[in-house]
Amino acid sequence: MNREKLDVDFPTELVREGEVQILVPKLSAFVKKLGDYAPSKAPVFYNPKMELNRDIAVLATQAYQRTVNREISICEPLAGCGVRGVRLAKEVKGVKKVVINDINAKAYQLAKHNVQINGLKKRVTVKNMDANLLLASHGAPHKRFDVIDIDPFGSPVPFMDSAVRAIRDGGLIALTATDMAPLCGVHPKACMRKYGGNPLRTEYCHELAVRLLIGCLAMTAAKYEMGIRVLFSYSTYHYVRVYAALKHGAKMADESIKSMGYVLHCFECFHRETINKPFLEGYGGKCPKCGSKMGFAGPLWLKEIFDKRFCAEMRKEFGNKTFRNIYGIHKMLALIGNEAEFDTLVTYYVVDDVCDKLGLPTVSSEKVCEALKNEGFKAIRTHFNSRGIKTDAPAEKVMQILRGLCTKNDKF
Repeated sequence: MNREKLDVDFPTELVREGEVQILVPKLSAFVKKLGDYAPSKAPVFYNPKMELNRDIAVLATQAYQRTVNREISICEPLAGCGVRGVRLAKEVKGVKKVVINDINAKAYQLAKHNVQINGLKKRVTVKNMDANLLLASHGAPHKRFDVIDIDPFGSPVPFMDSAVRAIRDGGLIALTATDMAPLCGVHPKACMRKYGGNPLRTEYCHELAVRLLIGCLAMTAAKYEMGIRVLFSYSTYHYVRVYAALKHGAKMADESIKSMGYVLHCFECFHRETINKPFLEGYGGKCPKCGSKMGFAGPLWLKEIFDKRFCAEMRKEFGNKTFRNIYGIHKMLALIGNEAEFDTLVTYYVVDDVCDKLGLPTVSSEKVCEALKNEGFKAIRTHFNSRGIKTDAPAEKVMQILRGLCTKNDKF
């Protein structure tokens, strides 16, 4: 390792992730006191806990490449040490070129080194620019990318316009949002400023966060006469992630706008409903079931947040790969695959929260699903929450079933 050549003046270590070796900051050296978040303290950003995110990125990008059936170009404008871009170049078949970039000069040096040690200099170009400037320089039709992956520390919104303009017709855009406090309703004003929608602090706030992010992307793309088709999305740990294909054309943009609307929620009786309109016309603010004041989330994306065929393609690709977190990926893909079959269901019920509200003991979510199905309703587990259930049953029916289960002598 040549430290002078790399211009690296901080502790590093070589780690293996996926099929690549990466030189990264030695995070333990930057923890000075309890509570320090090492990735943000290091001079170059690297978060080992986002390995699952990068594993899924490999699967989604490969699934996209198989779908378009041609060589693709990829851009990662916020690369840090370059682990994501290097993995995509190494692990995804059919990649013609990858451009990775970071405005941090030390990150640029580290990323260049990581490209070199993995033998990828012919296919990977490393830049040291402002991310928006890089994307803007690829806004012309013949310079656009097939795939753009925005994985920031915080919100992807500051880079969304530039990314939309730099994606080719039919291209794939991937967005990560880690600012969960605004998206989940802790800071609603910040959410409105950034994402253009009102959040809600509900038991299903993580699904609302995904839909707010997609809604922001849809409205951003519509400004440039582009529509979106959501292929895959999920929430896990401290972030939400969305993969969407962008299609040029005013009609496509108009169709995306038609997918926007609101979720109304009653905090007293758990009633919720959707309004598929751009404005809250005729909204009285009162729950039609119990008369209590209702909250609202939106405008946000109300239509599909998974594509069944794309999910199936990702599961197929997963069978061809070897990852460290095999169980976690398998579980996520299986749950989302089931959710994609009933993607018209918006929001979910967290069994523990409903039981707590009703003063009932905790009930097995499997038994709740079974009871709902026995009464003719759809009912599936959701990846958003291990105790969450998506169903088309009204809130009063869910509560009725929970009460009924608790009156039995079954051991839950």
